[in-house]
Amino acid sequence: MLNEQRIILMTKLASYEAKEGKKSRKIANYFRSDYLSIQVLKAIVAATIVFGLVFGLYIFSDFEEFMQDIYKIDLVSFAKNILFYYVVFVIGYGVVCYLAGWYRYIMAKKSLKLFYQNLKRLYKMYKKK
Repeated sequence: MLNEQRIILMTKLASYEAKEGKKSRKIANYFRSDYLSIQVLKAIVAATIVFGLVFGLYIFSDFEEFMQDIYKIDLVSFAKNILFYYVVFVIGYGVVCYLAGWYRYIMAKKSLKLFYQNLKRLYKMYKKK
């Protein structure tokens, strides 16, 4: 005879494994510090690329005026300002990515813990029979 609770539990477990379980296992294979380091490193690389693109678009949007004013502006202070904005942008984006990665890691660990608890419960159901 079929046990409805077992079937429901097996369906939930299979659904979890097919969707969320793959992502959670990939995340949980890392130590938390390693996972967060990788996420922050990826964020720094991405922020550098984005900042370079945005800065390039800013310069090229009014390139003629920029070239006329290049001899009038103080290049050292201009470079310091750009560097300051770059550092602020990268640190801000890095912090946001760190927090998002930390949250993802915690949620993945919790969902895997629940998954394993349900597996134990299913095992006990089979043992009772």
